[in-house]
Formats: sequence, structure tokens, C-alpha cells
Amino acid sequence: MDLQLTIRKQVAVEGVGLHSGRPAKVTLSPAPADNGIVFRTTDPHRTLIPARPETVVDSHFATTLGVNGARVQTVEHLMAAAAALGIDNLLVEVEGEEIPAMDGSAKPFVSLLYSAGKATLGAPRKPLAITQPIRVGDEARWLQIVPSDDFRVSYTLDVNHPAVGTQAASFACSERVFVEELASARTYGFLKDVGVLRKNGLAKGGSLDNAVVVGHRAVLNASLRYRDEFVRHKILDLIGDLALLGRPVLGHVVARNAGHALNHQLVSAIAAFFAARSDRTTVRALSHPVSRL
Repeated sequence: MDLQLTIRKQVAVEGVGLHSGRPAKVTLSPAPADNGIVFRTTDPHRTLIPARPETVVDSHFATTLGVNGARVQTVEHLMAAAAALGIDNLLVEVEGEEIPAMDGSAKPFVSLLYSAGKATLGAPRKPLAITQPIRVGDEARWLQIVPSDDFRVSYTLDVNHPAVGTQAASFACSERVFVEELASARTYGFLKDVGVLRKNGLAKGGSLDNAVVVGHRAVLNASLRYRDEFVRHKILDLIGDLALLGRPVLGHVVARNAGHALNHQLVSAIAAFFAARSDRTTVRALSHPVSRL
């Protein structure tokens, strides 16, 4: 039986927010079993924001969580690292409004969590085993999860740009595979979109140091970390968004041209499926009460 994990000691990292462009710092602390991952703001209210599907308040270019007006933006890379390393419970204190971008990938958060170490808690992990297909999206952009004995992702990205084109990748997303094949893949953006993004309060902290920037015909960075870095980052983001379910997923996700908004539609659909199944189980139990001697 797999047991839940947290970290052994408190660790911290700071940098600049990708979208806000402002200084940001996160401090990760151990948390008890069944706590899940919870963000805490450093404003006077010290608001607690659980990383759950119902706390998603914005999925436009990043995943933003919020409670009672307090918000934490761009949580997906940290969430992906924690999920891949099997960290079930964390308290994440956020100074600023956004998780720092670091180099635009999950690799710095993997290193941070490894430096904190893992601690076993006395409660079992409770995987969500997919038992029937669940699909969201349309003909052009969609996500589907089907039954599988492990967690895997097969993703096709089709972008009409000479630097991207069609990329496809498939991974059984174990800790080793995530660390070696996915964690270093950086977020990306198109130079033509920068003006509009910044006008809308986004990408203010974006640079060649924390994102792959795609020009009119080619990537402006010196080099890509992987030939198919774009699709690998889409898988990384998907893993981070699925981590909002709060439990490991056993299923095979097949994706085409999705993004954060569609990721959250799948998360909500999975959560609704298991909630309905739990309700049916409860009804059956109540309709067959145990006789008392």
C-alpha cells in the first residue's frame, strides 16, 4: 500500500512572476496527511487557497486559484513537480500574486522539492482509477481519458507555424520519466502576441530567460532543450492541472491542441464523475442497512 508523502523540511525560492513581472517568493512547508496542497497568501488576511478544481478562478494562459478575492497565479509548474514526485501534502506560502517563473519549466521546482526531501505519512494514497472514457472539447481541440493501469499521456500539438508544426509525444508519466523527459520543457509564446498579452496584464515578466519565444519564422532563443519541447511543455501543464484533483490519477489521457481552459474542463468532468459515483455508492449503502443484533 502506497502511503501519502509530504516534504521533510521547509524550503523557499524566489524570482519574478511570468505574467505580473513582479517579485515573487514561495516557501514550501510540510503538511499533514489528507491536507492536500494548500496555498497561503501573505496579505493581512492570510487566506488559505486549497489546490482544488473549485478554486480555479482563471485559466487564461495560466492556472489561477482564488478564494474570497485572494488569488495565486501560475501554479501549474509547481503543481506538476509535486504530483510527479508523489508529494501529496504541502503548505505553499506565496509572497506576491504569482508563483515565480524561474526558467519557465518545472525543473527548478523539482530541484527544490528534492532538496526538501520526502517524508512518509501514516495514511494511504487514494488513486482515482478511471473506469470509463471521459471526453471534453470539440473536433479541433479535445482531451479524453480512458482506463489504464498507470498514468500516461499521449499528446498531439498542431500549430501552423514553421518553428512548431505538428508534434506528437507519448509518455508513461512516472517520476523518472517526468524528471528526465518533461520537467525541463519551458513555457512558450509567440512574439506577435506579446503586445496584446501585455495590454491585458499578461507576460509582463516574460523574457528569453524564462520562456521559449517564437518569432515570425524561428525560435528566438539560442536553442531548444528538446526537438519537441512545445508538446512536452503542454504535457507538463496538463499534469499540473490534473494535480488539482488532489489524488493520483490512473488513466491514459489522449489530447489534441488543448490548453489550460480545456484541461480544467477535463478536471471538472473527472471530479463530477467520481462525485456521482460516490453518491450512488452512498445511496446503495443506505438502501441496504446492516441489521443490528
